[in-house]
Amino acid sequence: MCGAPWRNDFRSEPVDRLQLIQNWIPHLKSLGVTAVYIGPLWESSSHGYDTVSYFDPDRRLGSHVSLQHLIWVLHENGLKVVLDAVLNHVSRDFFAFRSVRQHLQRSPYYSWFENLSFKSRNKRGDPFQYEGWKGHDDLVKLNLQHPDVQQHLFEALRQWIKYYGIDGLRLDAADCMDKAFLKSLKAFGRKLRPDFWMMGEVVMGDYRDWQLDSITNYELYDSLHKAHNTRDYRRLAQTLERQYGKSGVYRNLPLYNFLDNHDVNRIASLLRRHAHLYPAHILLFSLPGIPSLYYGSEAGLEGKRLKFSDRPLRPFLPHPDALKTARHPDLLKSVQKLIQIRRSEAALRQGDYQTLFCDEDCLVFVRRWQHECLIVAVNGSREVRRFELPAAWRGHSWQDRLNAESLHNPQELVLYPHWGRILKRQNT
Repeated sequence: MCGAPWRNDFRSEPVDRLQLIQNWIPHLKSLGVTAVYIGPLWESSSHGYDTVSYFDPDRRLGSHVSLQHLIWVLHENGLKVVLDAVLNHVSRDFFAFRSVRQHLQRSPYYSWFENLSFKSRNKRGDPFQYEGWKGHDDLVKLNLQHPDVQQHLFEALRQWIKYYGIDGLRLDAADCMDKAFLKSLKAFGRKLRPDFWMMGEVVMGDYRDWQLDSITNYELYDSLHKAHNTRDYRRLAQTLERQYGKSGVYRNLPLYNFLDNHDVNRIASLLRRHAHLYPAHILLFSLPGIPSLYYGSEAGLEGKRLKFSDRPLRPFLPHPDALKTARHPDLLKSVQKLIQIRRSEAALRQGDYQTLFCDEDCLVFVRRWQHECLIVAVNGSREVRRFELPAAWRGHSWQDRLNAESLHNPQELVLYPHWGRILKRQNT
């Protein structure tokens, strides 16, 4: 986003590219965004996920002072700050691994790394083997059970909270990390700040196992885009019932929902029909969980991964004015409206979920919270659809929050193509 050089020369003076994020603050506030999650900021060799130092901002992005100032400005504008923390693995340039490369068994840090063995050479020519994240030898796995490793990472977290004042972490590759370490890390963060928030990146498995505040909801992400590309709203409904229905396994875990992120194709490139951007975003902001936007996708910015690079997903956007050239700028107004509705309706943020109706490209569900009740109806097809309200839902007046309409005792709902309704029951 900030246009930093791809490689770190470890010699240059810090360049304050972080200040470019401030250009986005008016845009974020106009959307109704309440928090900003920023990718890895600490000194790294290349893309940020190959950490060299947990205590120094990357010189390509700025300095201690510029990072502290950015977080202060974001807080002053009512935005919480969540940072991406890569604690599972480090760069080969990380100080402790450099020590192992130089001193071998004499290094005091050789036990800091997973499965390090001096029985044979590795592909890089070092006279030892070690474990890399998913086989990537430039991402060296830390031994998170080692007390000294834990102490090093805990001290980094202390600095991030006490010196910079961050509000939370997104833990990269949490599904590869030692669960006992994660439990201790969470407890340490809460000791420093009782409301400190931690989310884990987990692709597969039971999202409850990591006992964090939230987990990346890849299961829903997969169902959301396939629901539109393959006319499979039924699978989406099954996913939602499994996660959030009456016996849903994640009813008490607010998952982190997304249509795209820095690791997957942007939603405007992933969907086969661009008109599906609208029902997809209606769903994103009306379902249980924590909805999120990847910078630029609120205006339909496109981007596809290359075979060996994610860089097309992460373009240089120094100012939101760049979104005016996106192919779907009208999407922005819809996203703004949907955020405003969600922020004003507790039932959308906290309510229970119940499916009323579903077929291949239409989904109707209820969100309830205390005395509030909303019906959300989404039409993913090219045709006008009509949904007959069940008898139990008749005899009420409804305010359509999405379309600014009032409906008195409707017998059926008319759903326009690639659009929807968010109906709030009027209590009498």
